[in-house]
Amino acid sequence: MENQAAQQATPLAPELQDLIGVVKGLAKQAEGDTVALLALLRVLEQLHREIFEGPFQDSLPTTRHGLYNLLKDIEVEGGWPHIPRMKIQQLMVNCLENTSPEELQP
Repeated sequence: MENQAAQQATPLAPELQDLIGVVKGLAKQAEGDTVALLALLRVLEQLHREIFEGPFQDSLPTTRHGLYNLLKDIEVEGGWPHIPRMKIQQLMVNCLENTSPEELQP
């Protein structure tokens, strides 16, 4: 999967580029360690929630002009940020695909 930040039309601030590097470095260090990667994803999700419910909502536009500018940015820059969660069914499919028939016996 390509870096979404690299696909954006507006260049990111250097601090955000540094942050991307740090997060990717942590993911690389944890490569193969599902529990550590899950912990990293949980931290990112918690940060997303804190920013969304706090400073982001506090900064939402209060005028039609401000709303227009926000919607225009969302359209141009690639939509609304979302952190999807893996469904348990997909996790089970992945597990079953990597399980031998002998391992399925009780």
